[in-house]
Amino acid sequence: MSDSTWDESKLMVYVISDSIGETGELIAKASVKQFDTKDFAIKRFPYTNTVEQVKPLLEDAAKHKRALVVYTNVDKDTRAYMKQKECELNLHMVDVMGPPMDEIQSILGYEPMRQPGLIRRLDDNYFKKVEAIEFAVQYDDGKDPRGVVKADIVLVGVSRTSKTPLSMYLANKLYKVANVPLVPEVPVPKEVYQKDKRRLFGLVANSDKLYTIREERLRALGLNSSAKYANVDRIKEEVDYSVQIMKDIGCTIIDVSNKAIEETAEIINDYMVSRF
Repeated sequence: MSDSTWDESKLMVYVISDSIGETGELIAKASVKQFDTKDFAIKRFPYTNTVEQVKPLLEDAAKHKRALVVYTNVDKDTRAYMKQKECELNLHMVDVMGPPMDEIQSILGYEPMRQPGLIRRLDDNYFKKVEAIEFAVQYDDGKDPRGVVKADIVLVGVSRTSKTPLSMYLANKLYKVANVPLVPEVPVPKEVYQKDKRRLFGLVANSDKLYTIREERLRALGLNSSAKYANVDRIKEEVDYSVQIMKDIGCTIIDVSNKAIEETAEIINDYMVSRF
């Protein structure tokens, strides 16, 4: 709970940071949640780097009996000033970055860089992740078979075997994933047959599981559950067809009936690591 209303009856948490302050706010929220109270307010003061910026905030906090200052600043002079004011103004303060940095310094034997916001700097992995997510969106659900050619991983399976969420999860692991639905009436793109078999994964689920999922999906859409999409015989036909296609293309088959997305992703990642 974050509230911009400040009064004497509330626990008032000042989150001061030389970056965006997200880390300090998360720690403050997690700490307050351990107490059975809704009577608190958290306010973030981002990009507060200098003594001049910090000074009025500490003086304001000192006016309140129930104030806590949580700070993640790394600049040496600013931190020294805050330590000094903690005693002078009799403030309750939590230094989030100091103790971990001090311990790491004692282990490594040299000073930290003390540069604000390093954790949020855009690095190579960030751009790769964005590229992989955009790829998964572009080549979701067989939209364009050219994605099969360019993909690190290709997922095939009938509807509701978690192809799309699994594609997105693997994209966050930096894999470019294309997924192709298997429908008896729709020919499988030739690109799937031409793909390196080591990169092909077939997702299967038992008919009962698919029936339940599809029925719930239809209800959520306000559609009649008697539709062909959730017909038991139709689902069995689709599953049998998909297994035959998977055998024809020579892909690795994974039964996702009782697996979480994370578990399936880990299985695929293990295969990829061992194969390449």
